[in-house]
Amino acid sequence: MRVTILGSGGQIGAYLTEYLRKKDYEVLEFDITNGEHQDMTHIPNTYLRNAIMNSDFVFFLAFDVGGSHYLKKYQHTFKFIDNNTRLMANVFGYLEDYSKPFVFASSQMSNMSYSPYGVMKRVGELYTKSLNGVIVKFWNVYGIEKDMEKAHVITDFIRKGFESGNIDMMTDGTEAREFLYAEDCCEALHKLMGSYDDLSSNDELHITTGNYTTILEIAEIIQRLFSNIGKEIMISPAESKDEVQKDARNVPDPYIKKFWRSKTSVKQGITKVFEEMRKDYDS
Repeated sequence: MRVTILGSGGQIGAYLTEYLRKKDYEVLEFDITNGEHQDMTHIPNTYLRNAIMNSDFVFFLAFDVGGSHYLKKYQHTFKFIDNNTRLMANVFGYLEDYSKPFVFASSQMSNMSYSPYGVMKRVGELYTKSLNGVIVKFWNVYGIEKDMEKAHVITDFIRKGFESGNIDMMTDGTEAREFLYAEDCCEALHKLMGSYDDLSSNDELHITTGNYTTILEIAEIIQRLFSNIGKEIMISPAESKDEVQKDARNVPDPYIKKFWRSKTSVKQGITKVFEEMRKDYDS
């Protein structure tokens, strides 16, 4: 079975590529990090068309997105909106042409009209429903990230600990979030692919843990990991509150819970990421 992963260089995409190859799938990686010919914002794109045409299944994970720092800086810019508009028009157009089964990775922020990123994801959901694809929603998937400019909170905090000895925070850290380790996320996506024929475009599947951790608690876990290797670091919360409120719908989907549960606790997952990142700083 040939599976195309659009956004294979991103956080989830990189983990999913490795996960599926270990399961003996033929995986076609497609990401701008592989070269300009794989820039999905270029319309038309013959390489993208051929990748989708020759696929048995497509994971649409690609998006111009990053962590809170990146979104705060870029999501209100013309380039951000234009890039994602072009990307979606391109990909969804080819998915329509070749009628391929696909999963679109949306976000819990798709109901937040004040966020350009959330609005763009909502548009992606509408495209997906029109093509009878399947929508999945995550919140705070974490793991090793290649592009630290777009780093999410856990990798960002670990990087700051190694580079400056100080975790400076954007908020006071009291906001609670669900965190899902990337390998657990891949297992859920793999199981969904196997159950695709049982799903409908009206299903918006929430792949979440059901367990909340505050951002301050995340920082404290990382602080203890540094202490264990003999490095004391500071935590510097800001005074501001987080503007993104907890979504009451963000609970593990009953359908997902029939065949999947996250296996990795936040502490276990952060420790794995910390040890991997430590290798780069120790080398």
